[in-house]
Amino acid sequence: MTALDRGETPDPAAENDEAREAGEEAAASADAPGGEDGPDSGGVPDGARTTERAAGTSPDDAPGAAGGPVEATPEAGAAPGTPEAAEAPVLSEAEAELAAQRELRERIERRKAQKEGPVAAGAKLSGPAADLLAAVRAVESGEKPATAFFDSPAAAPAPRRVAPAAAPAPVRPPGSATPPAARSASPEAADAVAAVLARGGAPASLAHAAATTLGEQAADLLGEDPWRLLAVPGVRPEQADGFARALLGAECGPDDERRTAALVGWLLERGALRGHTALEAAKVRAALTGLAVTDPEAAVRHAVAEGTVLVFQDGLDAADAGEAGSADEEGPADAAQDADGAQGDQEPVTVLLGLDRYALAEEALADGLARILNTCEKAADWSDAAAAAPSPSAAELIRAAAAAGLVAHSGGESARAEPAALITAARALGLRAVGSAHSADGMRRLAGAVGDPASAVVLADLLSGAAGPGRDADGALAVDLLVVLDAPQLDVEAGAMLVESLADGTRLVLSGDPGVLGSAGAGRVFADVLAARACPVVVSRTPDPGPIGELVSGIGIGELHQVEAPGKEVVIVPVRDAGEAVHRTVQLVADSVPRAIGVPPSDTQVVTVGHGGSAGTTALNAALKQRLNPGPGRFGGFDPGDRVVHVPAPGRVVPGRVVSADAEGLRLDCSGTSVVVRPDAVESSVRHGWALSAHQAAGMRWPAVVVVLPGDAAPGLSRPWVCTAFSRGERHLSVVHGVDQALPRAVAEFPVQERTTRLRPLLEALPVPDATQV
Repeated sequence: MTALDRGETPDPAAENDEAREAGEEAAASADAPGGEDGPDSGGVPDGARTTERAAGTSPDDAPGAAGGPVEATPEAGAAPGTPEAAEAPVLSEAEAELAAQRELRERIERRKAQKEGPVAAGAKLSGPAADLLAAVRAVESGEKPATAFFDSPAAAPAPRRVAPAAAPAPVRPPGSATPPAARSASPEAADAVAAVLARGGAPASLAHAAATTLGEQAADLLGEDPWRLLAVPGVRPEQADGFARALLGAECGPDDERRTAALVGWLLERGALRGHTALEAAKVRAALTGLAVTDPEAAVRHAVAEGTVLVFQDGLDAADAGEAGSADEEGPADAAQDADGAQGDQEPVTVLLGLDRYALAEEALADGLARILNTCEKAADWSDAAAAAPSPSAAELIRAAAAAGLVAHSGGESARAEPAALITAARALGLRAVGSAHSADGMRRLAGAVGDPASAVVLADLLSGAAGPGRDADGALAVDLLVVLDAPQLDVEAGAMLVESLADGTRLVLSGDPGVLGSAGAGRVFADVLAARACPVVVSRTPDPGPIGELVSGIGIGELHQVEAPGKEVVIVPVRDAGEAVHRTVQLVADSVPRAIGVPPSDTQVVTVGHGGSAGTTALNAALKQRLNPGPGRFGGFDPGDRVVHVPAPGRVVPGRVVSADAEGLRLDCSGTSVVVRPDAVESSVRHGWALSAHQAAGMRWPAVVVVLPGDAAPGLSRPWVCTAFSRGERHLSVVHGVDQALPRAVAEFPVQERTTRLRPLLEALPVPDATQV
């Protein structure tokens, strides 16, 4: 490792992490009305982001590694007016929780029974559900024919069966790729919403987003419940409060049930941006108190009753959870006794609140993983393939995959050769084996290791059908073995979609480095699978080579070593302030790294902590553009030759270069694939890409990387962040260092905040074979 004195011309360096303030940027751009005398948002930290679910949101707007959201959830007591409440006016916390759970289950049963009859009204529906109801009524009344809504009749889903025999994979010729248009509201719906927004003093720019989010009935919904505006990405509580005051006048109050229900959902959506699939009830209550809700417990009970959120219990093992469920059915006295026993003999029960979309995804994922683990052939003989493996760890992985339907494999960059060896061995055995990666760069590296371009695919393209082996007659992926690299980047919704796409008998291998940053979406699938010990785990013994590999290996165990770098593989460039950090970064990319290392600027990537600040991605990209490709930015801020990243969906980052622009949109070259970004999507889905955050850089590597750490980056540092950023370079790593002792402290002392999820206990409760570590 080479350290340069201040003022000395460096050879290469840089590094910095991301603070994930994309939601803040969206909130600033959404200029919704507020008010001095409206309900305050105190108690919610300024750094927390607003909900951003629209396509094109940057992955940095997704859950971060550092810092957690203000979350809260009330302890639900017995419902007022019920016999339980009358007979037991003073309940313990456990009794109250169990009574609330029993009441919720009764409501759910009543709703299930009601679903057997026709829908009486759709006043409370929104989004796709409201659109579907309107379509059904139009067809029933004869106003429109059914063909106006469907291009062709949908075939009935076939029952799941085992994957069929191998079939030729469909050939998809490379060519121009235009991102699919997201669901968009009609102009009439947007105009109606704009009229309601104008009445409430909200900017008309929110009309299209509100109509898209809430559906064709958005105008009526906003008129009845102005706080539904919180569902629009970028809108904050104080802005929705101002809108509600303008529409409702004296009827508007901080404890309005419409407001409190919307706030509970908003807190959970914000938690999902930081990776949580559920939040503790106590934290939700605390956050509601900071948002001027005087009775947060009643607010949460109302949100649960309305179906805005679901309630879960955590802290009991599978057997005790089943007993608790039986106690709920027996009666309040028995339930209270069981709860007291649980509190006396075991850890207290933690009450969690979650949104149904994440709850369903986690349950589907847990069930799917158990199905995959239990339905494969466990007596397969792959001993010859294991004997021919290129390394002992590869042989262990092949043997584990032969004996189990689900295998977890952990290791660094060099360990990626082991899944490649598994794919090669499986294909030699006549199996349809495919590997997926988080990025196009990872896909190319995997295909190169296997030696067959058809053996690798980007996971998002595999799930969407844009690439890969295609699907069989039952809709399952036409594979016998699927290896998922970069597994830490797999969020719970993508994981659920993945396992639902696999036929019985298919083998699944999840592979990745557990020490890097997690997924942009909610959940921690790979970490939960490892922690639950629900399947065999193969830990690679293949070390990453060279000074960079030695440095990253030390970071993984909490040690920041000084490494020998005779070829200037690792260089430290000290800086005093952010201005000097930007200057040194430009100098490194444009001059020092090309001259000393031989890597051109086009192959050098800058990684920093966040987008904002004096040395964030915005400032660094502006300085690098001025030096490397100056221009007026005549195409929405971009010029031909600009280095960019395209974000077609949240959590998906595709590097590219600007080619030109015309009436159809901005034309990009993304690694040989032509992409046209519509003019209305450029601002939200295209950014300059000379400098990225660590979350954006996850899953990709470059010949040289400059990591920028200005002084204000210290709060955003964590061991996973440092491990992710430092491991992006293949030949060279420069660190522009301005955080002094904050860097070694982050590596040694500051573990990343754990995400609150339910997948691990769900997996632990499933009847699966005992897992072993190989």
